Amino acid sequence: MKIISINAGSSSLKFTIFELPERDTIASGTFEKIGLEDSFYTIKFNGEKVKKEASIPSHTEAVSILMKELIDMHILSSLNEIEGVGHRIVHGGDEFTESVVLNEDIIKKIAQYNEYAPLHNPANLLGVEAFMKALPGVIQVGVFDTSFHQTMTKEHYLYPVPYEWYEKYGVRRYGFHGTSHKYVYNEIKNYLGKENLKAITCHIGNGGSVTAIDSGKVIETSMGFTPLAGLMMGTRSGDIDPSILEFICNKKGITIAEATNELNKKSGLLGISGVSSDSRDIEDAIAQGNERAILAQDMYASKVANYIAMYNNMLDNADVIVFTAGLGENSKDMRKAIVSKIHSLGVTLDEEANDMRGEFKCVSGKDSKIPVYVVPTNEELMIALDTFNLKNK
Repeated sequence: MKIISINAGSSSLKFTIFELPERDTIASGTFEKIGLEDSFYTIKFNGEKVKKEASIPSHTEAVSILMKELIDMHILSSLNEIEGVGHRIVHGGDEFTESVVLNEDIIKKIAQYNEYAPLHNPANLLGVEAFMKALPGVIQVGVFDTSFHQTMTKEHYLYPVPYEWYEKYGVRRYGFHGTSHKYVYNEIKNYLGKENLKAITCHIGNGGSVTAIDSGKVIETSMGFTPLAGLMMGTRSGDIDPSILEFICNKKGITIAEATNELNKKSGLLGISGVSSDSRDIEDAIAQGNERAILAQDMYASKVANYIAMYNNMLDNADVIVFTAGLGENSKDMRKAIVSKIHSLGVTLDEEANDMRGEFKCVSGKDSKIPVYVVPTNEELMIALDTFNLKNK
């Protein structure tokens, strides 16, 4: 069965076609700068990458071009081969606790959460609308970044603020990266063959979050009301004293929105290092003795390590620690830096095993009290699997 996973942004649309249940990737690609003059798209198929410039005024036009290319490039013999479309949707509030089949009523409910993710949800729904037009009668599924985290209890998802902020305005911890955390948890659970697995999953890249999971249920996750909370990230600050906002607004004569933008786009690794938000650039600068780059990596590692230690306590000793996403999968230096800061948990690293990129592998030492694994994430596949399962329900 062929399933398409879709991630629609405000000016982009990413797709991957899977053959399920085999999990084979058939083709993938991206439409970029939708609605802009210099729009283009790329499609990867059969080991080749095709790039074309085109006028792409809307998501509907992007999907129309995609449908034509799937036939013209002989990726599909007929559009009837597509039996499901899974859509990444960033925010489902506390209403959507699992992936759902999309219809007009569900879409209206999702739109109620647009104000919680104004840069993402409306764009996600543009993708849904475009595919519903292009493939009428084909099951469309919404897969939410927030849904996996909705097993948290009030003790863990509420903030210690006036309770009416939660009751009237929905102010609470929602968590994000849920599709990734769910995927790597299922992968390591199946690999270890333990249903009631207690895991700490560390999705660390340009965006980052750590999640405590017990028997498939999220106990707590580091991201909060928005993805700005929790860890220090590539350009995001993570947790700070909220009073800093008022202080900086007064000092610089800027608005809350402008200050929040700096916390989202000019902070984190970029803000501390002054070099880049990209860990590869940070590591190059460290090799040259750049003190701010060294500081940035140390701070990042400390933040992740502190969450691991806290979540290990919540889980009453984790069975496994998992690293995933860009940094987690590819940076041996960052993994080493983080593990060096959790020796109190009895965690050790096998430096030879850790000297790799992007492999599913145990990287902890033989004497480590908690095994440490690298598990490459695949959010697109998780979206496709949820779509496949709902199609066959």
